Amino acid sequence: MEGIINLFFPRRCPVCDDVIKISEGLICRNCVPGIKYITGPVCMKCGKMLPAEGAEYCHDCSVRHHNYDRGMALYDYKSIADSIYRFKYKGRQEYADFYGAEISRYLGPEIKRMKPDVLLPVPVHPKKLRDRGYNQAEVLTKVLSRHLQIPMETKLIIRQKVTVPQKELNERERQNNLKKAFKIAQNDVKLNTIVIIDDIYTTGIKIDAIAEEFKKIGVGKVYFTTLAIGRGI
Repeated sequence: MEGIINLFFPRRCPVCDDVIKISEGLICRNCVPGIKYITGPVCMKCGKMLPAEGAEYCHDCSVRHHNYDRGMALYDYKSIADSIYRFKYKGRQEYADFYGAEISRYLGPEIKRMKPDVLLPVPVHPKKLRDRGYNQAEVLTKVLSRHLQIPMETKLIIRQKVTVPQKELNERERQNNLKKAFKIAQNDVKLNTIVIIDDIYTTGIKIDAIAEEFKKIGVGKVYFTTLAIGRGI
């Protein structure tokens, strides 16, 4: 069955975007070395790579309070930026199979140690969902949920405000952009721990906005896991 599907809808490599031979799996063998994974030392709060041993936190986390408890990411953003762009904006939903397997392999044990009740994809506004056709964070979370056998929940929180892409704004504008952007959709939430799943972590303002809403209703621990993150200073 998979062979027939690949015949009409061939799978593409998440790095080079060329069609992959079925025998090669989910990524071209020649593209594997081009991916840069997050390695230590890393910030103990957000998981960004630090330039040298000794520091516990990146500059951002040392000067700013975060509402989430801790986070981590799989890839260095620069090495995977083009791939994530295609996954997010060009319909390459099949990349999620590779991404989900990779997160499960490298970060899965740590996610399980957090003992999350649910995995929660960052929600998108209904208008953006209609325009794009899918929520890339939800597509990724669905694969990760299957690998880790942790439930996915998509109806606990909604995005009630159309926001400008965070990458187009400075720090102050980003904070204002996400004020009241998210709203808890179920008042009877009884969860101890959640892990938020997204594609990219930059300043953490989006994750913080979601974490704040859950902390208000009594969720004890809010963690995050993203595909990629930048470097700390």
